[in-house]
Amino acid sequence: MTTEAETQQAVMTESEYQSALPRMRITVVLREDLEPWQRLNVTAFTISGIAINEEALGETYHDASGKQYLPMFRDPVLVFGASAETIKRTAERARSRGVAFSVFTRELFDTFNDDDNRAAVAAVATEDLDIVGLAFRAGRNTADKILKGLKLLQ
Repeated sequence: MTTEAETQQAVMTESEYQSALPRMRITVVLREDLEPWQRLNVTAFTISGIAINEEALGETYHDASGKQYLPMFRDPVLVFGASAETIKRTAERARSRGVAFSVFTRELFDTFNDDDNRAAVAAVATEDLDIVGLAFRAGRNTADKILKGLKLLQ
C-alpha cells in the first residue's frame, strides 16, 4: 500500500515535468504526397544526417544475455507531413534560425550513390530545390517555431 507521503513525492509539479522533458528534439518533415516506400526511404536517408552528431546518440544497448546492440537516438523523433509549399517554408525557417538540416530532393529517387546524390542537389539553386524531406535536431522551442502549423504525419 502506498502512503500519502509516497504519493505526494511521486507527483511532479508542472515546472518539474517541463524540466524532465527532453530538451532536444529530432524532427523529420516529409511531403504528404509521397508513396509509403518513398516516406521510408526519405526518412532513413535524412535521419542519417542527424546520426553523425555524437551528442544525438544514446548509450549502447545490452540484453540480459550480454549481447550488445548499437545505440539509438537519445532524443525523441517526430515525423511531420507537409505540402510542397509548407516544406519549403519549413526549410527557410530552419535556415533563418541557423539550424542545419539534411535534405532529400525529388531528384534523389533517380540516383543510386552518394556522389550522384550530392551532384543532384548541387545542380539546383536553393529556391528551386524540390524538397520532399528534411530532418534536423534542435532545442524544443526552436523546433516548435520552425514547425509552427505542421501536423504529425498520418
